[in-house]
Amino acid sequence: MNWKRINLLIGPLLFALVMFLPIGGLSTEGKSVMACTLWVAFWWITEAVELPVASILPIIIFPLSGGLKLDEITSSYGHPLIYLFMGGFIIGLAIQKWNLHQRIAFNIIEIVGTSEKRVILGFMLATAFLSMWISNTATAVMMLPIGLSVVDHFGDRKPFSKNLMLGIAYAASIGGVATLIGTPPNIILAGIVKESLGMEISFFQWMIFATPFSIILLLLTWIYLTSYKIEVQPNGSDFKMAKLPKMSIQEKRVSIVFALIAFMWLTRSFIWEPIFPGLDDTIIAIIGAVLMFLIPAGEGKGNLMDWESARKLPWDVLLIFGAGLAIAKGFAETDLTTWLAGYFIQLEFLPAFAILILVITVINFLTEITSNTATASLILPVLVTLSVSLGVETLPLLAGAAMAASCAFMLPVATPPNAIVFSSGKITIKEMVQTGFLLNVISIVLTFCFVNWVWALVF
Repeated sequence: MNWKRINLLIGPLLFALVMFLPIGGLSTEGKSVMACTLWVAFWWITEAVELPVASILPIIIFPLSGGLKLDEITSSYGHPLIYLFMGGFIIGLAIQKWNLHQRIAFNIIEIVGTSEKRVILGFMLATAFLSMWISNTATAVMMLPIGLSVVDHFGDRKPFSKNLMLGIAYAASIGGVATLIGTPPNIILAGIVKESLGMEISFFQWMIFATPFSIILLLLTWIYLTSYKIEVQPNGSDFKMAKLPKMSIQEKRVSIVFALIAFMWLTRSFIWEPIFPGLDDTIIAIIGAVLMFLIPAGEGKGNLMDWESARKLPWDVLLIFGAGLAIAKGFAETDLTTWLAGYFIQLEFLPAFAILILVITVINFLTEITSNTATASLILPVLVTLSVSLGVETLPLLAGAAMAASCAFMLPVATPPNAIVFSSGKITIKEMVQTGFLLNVISIVLTFCFVNWVWALVF
């Protein structure tokens, strides 16, 4: 049985079912938004078509079914936060192009130490730091071959080889939570908060809140992965780092631009905004991207960045992000929100903390089988409604959901870093599930604690 073809048909059938069945209390526009969301969601979850293909469906369906006008939909795909993500990706690609990321990784590992458990810590710190600025997929791809060479040096013995691979995968996901551009759910959160609530989550604010979360979860993960007894081998257990060549002029110039942009992001609200009132995080990101295209690389190697390299941008992620914002706009501008609120009100007997734990837990485990980008795009608009109808604070609930979407550690399909390290052959699915389940639980508890108590201190 060809399930892909069947799923391909089920999507439009769900749409038709919602559109043509009488639904009391819901307008034609609201039905259109709900029907389109179900179609897109089903294709996203089942991967009946590639995710970006499903992500452009709203451009067709919303206007034709009377949900929203074409210009209202397409503006979501050009949202300023999409360009923040794009600018961040271009800066990340320049870092990769000149191998600055490899130098950062090797230096961190060398500083931390080269004994068995310290090597795992070094790899996790390097991976997490890079994942704050570069996509977690690219970070995992870069760190995997370095990790495999270390595994070979240690004689490919378990549990070291398994835990080093898992450490790379988990650190790539955990590090991405620390910045707005580190992982798609964060930028989707910022976009939906801006669209639905008219509020801004700045780069600096999010880092103040989320970086401590990442650090604590990373250290807990390292302690968990290294809680095994090392068997002393006759040849010792230290790994000797390869000597890196002298830092190139290209690496130095990329480092300067990268440091400048990071500094501007972190100090925008209290240094740059009083001087340039229109400045925001998106403009800073685009400034960094343009500088990479303008600054000569030296030694006759063109500029630090060229369009050939920039074509590697993850356009699929940007399209999924745009679809999520389009769906959010549909929820906000029709009566679908108030209609759903009437059903969610039945959960009002639950205390606020129980609702928060429930949402974080459901999204955490849902993301094990669905794209975290697609999950955040679908769930966050619904949570805006849920929070209002139940009297739960909206922003902390959305933040908890976005963070939970980045903390799936059990299955290779959960995140690209999990799949990448699974491809090494050093881990079985059973080992990943057994290790990842407890980490899921730890991340749920930690997310709840941060959202419940730390959020109010920062925001």
